[in-house]
Amino acid sequence: MEILLLIGAFLLMLVAIAGSILPVIPGGPLLSWVGLVLFYMISGVPTEWTFLIVTCIVAVIITLLDYLIPIYGTKKMGGTKYGAIGAGLGLLLGFFFPPLGILIGPFVGAFVGELFKNNNTRIAFKSALGSFVGFLVSTLMKIVVCFIYLGLLIWKTYTYWNVIF
Repeated sequence: MEILLLIGAFLLMLVAIAGSILPVIPGGPLLSWVGLVLFYMISGVPTEWTFLIVTCIVAVIITLLDYLIPIYGTKKMGGTKYGAIGAGLGLLLGFFFPPLGILIGPFVGAFVGELFKNNNTRIAFKSALGSFVGFLVSTLMKIVVCFIYLGLLIWKTYTYWNVIF
């Protein structure tokens, strides 16, 4: 049973990394965290509640930021609230057209929102570019956290190797 839990933990980590890159696959820091929880279900491995709580909080924060950063990027690049709302709506609509919808949705939403407000394509494009850059930053953040969690899992597996096997 311990081996299955360990294999499951590593598989969840790999799926989480893939899901951070490919929006079609569910993944990201929360799924990586579930992999850590699976590891601590192995008998003989002492549960480190502080470790699990801190990693859970980080996973939740990164997941929330994943939705907020594209909107912030829109505003940072000179977009108005119309562009930010458009980016948010574009992201939501993009979920229905994976994988490209999630990539293009915030960009198109911010562009349309700014066009609605200003009717200036230059401003709209700049705002949409901010949304896209925000999306790339949030994706990179998710990937980094997932790899850190994978590293932690490898370290914990090494630490408790004699207990597991």
